[in-house]
Amino acid sequence: MYDPTRLAALVAVAEAGSITRAAERLGYTPPALSQQLAKLERETGATLLVRSHRGARLTDAGELLVARARRILDEMERARHELARLAGLSGGTLRLGTFPTAGIHLLPPVLSAFRRAHPDVELAVANYEPPDGISAVAAGEVDLALTHTYVPAALVPLPSTVSAEPVLVEELVLITAPGHVLAGGSARLPLSGLAGQPLISMAPDLPARQGVEAALARAGATPSVLVETPGYALVCALVSAGLGVAVVPEMVAATAATPVGTRRLEPGELRRTISVVHRTAEAAPAVDAFRALLRAAFGRAGQHRHDSGPHRES
Repeated sequence: MYDPTRLAALVAVAEAGSITRAAERLGYTPPALSQQLAKLERETGATLLVRSHRGARLTDAGELLVARARRILDEMERARHELARLAGLSGGTLRLGTFPTAGIHLLPPVLSAFRRAHPDVELAVANYEPPDGISAVAAGEVDLALTHTYVPAALVPLPSTVSAEPVLVEELVLITAPGHVLAGGSARLPLSGLAGQPLISMAPDLPARQGVEAALARAGATPSVLVETPGYALVCALVSAGLGVAVVPEMVAATAATPVGTRRLEPGELRRTISVVHRTAEAAPAVDAFRALLRAAFGRAGQHRHDSGPHRES
């Protein structure tokens, strides 16, 4: 059987009139395309092209094969679309929920990879502050959602219809104004080192943060400014302005729009787990494909996943 890639190369030369122009169209170098055509001629046992300084023209054998190759390639493309439609990856909409940090720093490259692999699937993205994304998935408002849990935190059981798969675990770190006495040390700072420090308190009424806030209170950090809404950009700006210190996920510290100092804490038990949640009973191909891309991009959360709250593995 003839290699479809080489058949496509021959068709491209027939349409372009030269190997050089066909190579530009296909993304080959001219020598590489010439090698493919030579292999096709060996497969067929016939001379398919006559090359000259003006370009390349088809022989009678080449004309015959190009006519058949066009039909073969058209049928293969039709089969690809039909298989994609059968798999549920041609047409339709994949509805995603996310929270701001993940939506800005994690989701875009995964969405790009999904679009390249499945260009016929429309994408819709909505914002849900955790744990609201879980409820949205359970209610059918979105097909899957990125959410997070913190350690320590109160256990919040998932609805029976929803499963969660951890995709990323990150430590919480201390951020300070640049040049702060606690910033930049190579050694981890014990939580007790926060005693007396003015704290930018991060949404202490938010269930996901309550355990973290309690741990900081026990360490003696003194509330200085209360940020009642879960907006890390504001927290980082207040810290950068010298109004206090804060404890935030590593990703937040690394991507802060305002300059901050960063230091790891001891023990490193304050963590955030980012998970993707989906309906357990459904096996929608687009949802499975997107989850696979998330796993490829970030890896499974591994040994920490059971410490971040109750997750029903799919």
